[in-house]
Amino acid sequence: MSGGRLQLQNLRKSFGGVVATDDVSLTFEPGTLSAIIGPNGAGKTTLFHLITGKLPVSSGRVLLDDAEITGLDRRDIVRRGIGRAFQVANLFPSFTVAHSLAAGLMAHEGRTASLFRGFPPKDIAARAEEVMELCGLTHLAATESRHLSHGDQKLLDIALALALSPKVLLLDEPTAGMGPDERWRMIERVHKLWEARGLTLVFIEHDMDIVFRIAQSVRVLRYGAVLAQGTPEEMRRNPAVIEAYLGAEHAL
Repeated sequence: MSGGRLQLQNLRKSFGGVVATDDVSLTFEPGTLSAIIGPNGAGKTTLFHLITGKLPVSSGRVLLDDAEITGLDRRDIVRRGIGRAFQVANLFPSFTVAHSLAAGLMAHEGRTASLFRGFPPKDIAARAEEVMELCGLTHLAATESRHLSHGDQKLLDIALALALSPKVLLLDEPTAGMGPDERWRMIERVHKLWEARGLTLVFIEHDMDIVFRIAQSVRVLRYGAVLAQGTPEEMRRNPAVIEAYLGAEHAL
């Protein structure tokens, strides 16, 4: 499935008197690879929650391919084409990788009765096998999810999101908690998946070396609002971004 066009129009979220997302308007064009950065508390994860329906929007709109998805049920938003990692390893800790993917797919499709008979159905098993191969997890197919490394558990989460054929994939700090080598292996795998599927990928990341290496565009949030956006090179030269977040060590 090719990438979709994601638009955020004047998106706002407040919790009482606290504004977490303040009039955010952003467009992510089909097939692009974008990073969202900013200080802790800038509203990055809240933004993802609003896009995926985990949190209700206070005002503003979310559109996918010009169709409004604001306020839809979370499952409907996934069916429309918004994907996000599901922490499937935590959902099915005693299942193997192959069975975790199959169970996640069946739960998404409302076929939970089949979890207790004839599991997994041939069509589901074939989809699980395809996505395992794409994500480099085939050699771990028979490994229980709870025994995976931290990086492979995150990769399993991404694999399930991909299995649902998203147009837009959102990744919230895909390399968090990883060592340097594992971090780079993960981001290289993410980049290959983006190239292979041609989807629209948006990721939150604190490692600026990763951001500046793979992102086509960077959106900077501060206090819930858009501070700046542009290419990595433009953001590294932007005085406001340097002062608010990057510091001199990442500036050009």
